Amino acid sequence: MSTTDAQDLLDAIERCAEEPIHIPGSIQPHGFLLAVDEAQLRIQQVSENIRQWLGLDAEALLGQPLSALFDTRRIESGLAALAEDDQNPFHLGDISFSLDGADAGAFALMAHRRNDQLILEFERAGSTHDAYDTLYPLMRTFVTQLHETHELLGLCELAVKEVKRITGFGRVKAYQFDAEGNGTVLAEEADPGYARYLGLCFPASDIPPQARQLYQQNLIRVIQDANYQPSPLTPALNPATGEPLDLSFAALRSVSPVHLQYMRNMGTLASMSISIIVRGRLWGLISCHDAEPRQVSYQTRTSCELLGRILALQIEAREVETLSRRQLELRQQIVRMLSAMADHDSVVEGFRQLPDVALAFAGANGAAIISAEICETIGETPDHEQLMRLVQWLGQQRDQLIYHTDCVSRDIPSLPELAEHCAGVMAISISRLHAHYVIWFRSEQIKIVNWAGQPEKQVDRQSGALSPRHSFERWQQIFSGYALPWEPVEVEGALELRSAVLGIVLRKAEELAQLAGELRASNKELESFSYSVSHDLRAPLRHIAGYTELLSELEGNRLSERGARFLDNIADAASFAGTLVDNLLSFSQMGRSALRLSDVNLDALVASIREELAPDCEGREIEWRLLPMPIIVADAAFLHMALRNLIDNAVKYTRNREHAVIEIGATQRMGEVTVYVRDNGVGFDMQYADKLFGVFQRLHRMEEFEGTGIGLASVRRIIERHDGRVWAESEPEQGATFYFALPKLSYTPLAS
Repeated sequence: MSTTDAQDLLDAIERCAEEPIHIPGSIQPHGFLLAVDEAQLRIQQVSENIRQWLGLDAEALLGQPLSALFDTRRIESGLAALAEDDQNPFHLGDISFSLDGADAGAFALMAHRRNDQLILEFERAGSTHDAYDTLYPLMRTFVTQLHETHELLGLCELAVKEVKRITGFGRVKAYQFDAEGNGTVLAEEADPGYARYLGLCFPASDIPPQARQLYQQNLIRVIQDANYQPSPLTPALNPATGEPLDLSFAALRSVSPVHLQYMRNMGTLASMSISIIVRGRLWGLISCHDAEPRQVSYQTRTSCELLGRILALQIEAREVETLSRRQLELRQQIVRMLSAMADHDSVVEGFRQLPDVALAFAGANGAAIISAEICETIGETPDHEQLMRLVQWLGQQRDQLIYHTDCVSRDIPSLPELAEHCAGVMAISISRLHAHYVIWFRSEQIKIVNWAGQPEKQVDRQSGALSPRHSFERWQQIFSGYALPWEPVEVEGALELRSAVLGIVLRKAEELAQLAGELRASNKELESFSYSVSHDLRAPLRHIAGYTELLSELEGNRLSERGARFLDNIADAASFAGTLVDNLLSFSQMGRSALRLSDVNLDALVASIREELAPDCEGREIEWRLLPMPIIVADAAFLHMALRNLIDNAVKYTRNREHAVIEIGATQRMGEVTVYVRDNGVGFDMQYADKLFGVFQRLHRMEEFEGTGIGLASVRRIIERHDGRVWAESEPEQGATFYFALPKLSYTPLAS
């Protein structure tokens, strides 16, 4: 199709959708119509075919009282009883016209209100006995059979058989609309010679939006002869409103010429449709066709309308029952998952415990639970890289608690590789602040649709109008890349699970907050105890060291070699204990002292630390690689202590290297500064990395490398006091790199 043809088609479809079919300005000729001023019962509009029915001129009747045609006293009580909110035509009785002494016969009078207008329609009256013979069997047998039928197809089959028995149409079919408006034929009864459409699908484009809206408002519509000549209304505009008369609920309303041509293309000259409205939506239609013109009395139409309402109630009851079962099943699965989550330390662990339940909950082939720290998957899922890209894409969909699609290739075109592993995705966001999602995946389900004719519209080259389809032969189409759609009850269940998971997360957060409070209190007590003990031990240890030194000076010559060795051991032990106490005192002060933030020149800080450590480096070959470092905001004294510990460790643990290399540098990105100290020393095994920054944790024997086991713990406490983080990387005998990252802070200097 060329670009011009495609545009012509779009223009024709748009014009068709805008056709005002509710105000056609004419009626079907198997009856006549009057628009009447209800207050004075004066005629305002008349269908011109009143001349054929009563031999009267339409123009001559305008402005005349309705009583000029018939005795209105018989219908006045019926008019008063017309419900204001029910605009469906109501039978006010049968009216006989006697004009110029001639009996024109009896007419059934149907009346309704529309936009403050009283609309009266007259059709040939039928037999009251026929109505009883039609309605009573309907109520007696059909309703009973409906209660005994539990399957949807069985309900539709019963309805189709009964409508065909009541109306006598050559073919009656019932079809259900899907979410896109396509209608699939579920049941069909047809006489020999009629085309069969059971199982075929009629495209949504067969019914334009405004016609679909009328189907939902007016439950029944009849076209007795597709070759009819419409009878226009006189005058064209209603005198009271100055607008065309709204015939949305008129049984005689004329229909679009496009639809009449559609009927003739199908080989149908008479049709009737009965709307099936379930919970306020157009669920489907019962459609009746006949190859010949067919009259349908108002009694028959009323019976069919009643049948349609009863069928809709039964369908709704079955759907509610099915929905309730599915909701119960979903809630049972939610309870099981929540129980597992509540019994474990994390939502992830509970999710992992019941993989079959997690998949069955959403009817999925795979699922994943993703947060900043973990990515746990079950079943068939995309790989980790694709999951992370999907999470990033989901994060860009603002304010969406849940996202779902049955066609990834159509709805997420920016992730083409994702469509290679799944066709359907449903994701719930557990947090509005963090990338924390539960995601379910469905695999592709090849879908085969058998259309009643190729569902493509054509444009009439002469008129430029939309041309209805000419062929209704079976035409097959195969759809790939689609998963089974996510049912609304599944989407609602996922949102319910989200709310429940949030409750568990909140409860665990409260427990952690309470525990954190208790830990803070304990830490304060321990800090106070540590401070007191360290402070109190300093004096005795200094006394021991002092007296040991005095004893060595005064009595050293008198001691035996063994005694002198014992005295040296006492001195070394006292010195180590003093250092340990000093370190403990400093460590306890870190949690008690307030931070005094200022600009810290890291280059100058490293230079001063190197001067302090110069005595330890004498006689050694150390290559210092000092990279440019920024000025940051921190507590200068505390940061000096942290960086000195790291550099001192680098010097200490490269002692057995002939050529030691120590590199100190910093990087800046993502709103933080990362400082590192790298060496080529003895290193350590990364399986013990979690012990590095703990108090009194050592990875090497004291005989090999001296130390108290407090230095790295002090580094961690200092950096965490600055809202930063510490970590390390290493391999045995390959050196180590210690990092700490600090946020880029701004500060207001204290007044002098």
